[in-house]
Amino acid sequence: MDRFLEYLNHHPYLAGGTLILAMVAAAWELYSRAQNATGISNNEAIALHNRGGLVLDVRSADEFAAGHIVNARNIALESLTNNLDSIKKYREKPVIVVCETGTRAAQAVKALKAQGYTTVFNLSGGLAGWRGENLPLSKLQENKAGKKAQS
Repeated sequence: MDRFLEYLNHHPYLAGGTLILAMVAAAWELYSRAQNATGISNNEAIALHNRGGLVLDVRSADEFAAGHIVNARNIALESLTNNLDSIKKYREKPVIVVCETGTRAAQAVKALKAQGYTTVFNLSGGLAGWRGENLPLSKLQENKAGKKAQS
């Protein structure tokens, strides 16, 4: 212990710099954990979805039509709070929120939690990560009558 105090006395700038870097690293780690506290992997999302969880896609209708997770429900982020009645039965069930990269989904997770949804998750990496693992996507196509159908 005496040698440590002697070191601190002889090298105050190195000791101070080390302390500052340690504090910055700790703060960054806490920030990262807080941001990803509700994030789940693709495999975890599949497991929750298979057990009856809702996949909620908060992208625009056009983005959703271009490709989405099978059986996902689309409510654009801008209209989410106005359309919560359509998903109220999932208030106590798992809800996996999806967007392209995870940014809009993080906003939707906060909004859903504020409305009392208890188990809400953000798909880490969004659909970009889903595509990166070559997981299946469904697309909406218009049939001859002009109605959209899933393929």
